[in-house]
Amino acid sequence: MFGHSGDGNIHPTILTDERDKEEFARVEKAIEEIFDLALFLGGTISGEHGIGSTKARFMPKEVGDVGVRVMRALKRALDPNNILNPGKMFVQD
Repeated sequence: MFGHSGDGNIHPTILTDERDKEEFARVEKAIEEIFDLALFLGGTISGEHGIGSTKARFMPKEVGDVGVRVMRALKRALDPNNILNPGKMFVQD
């Protein structure tokens, strides 16, 4: 782990061989458990770097379905032509 002790921001990093399917499944489970614990403790899964495409699937756990719907509506309103990071977080309906 590394991070920013001044603001309590940590970056859990797990080195793994993605070709080893069993090992990678354990890593995926560990990541989900880390995110669940962070949210349970009142933290967030995102920091100064944003959510990123890797953690996008965990957003509903943090902001709920309503939060995701609001984000999608904002994306459509502010980027109607879907030119800003198309297909990254919110695929246009």
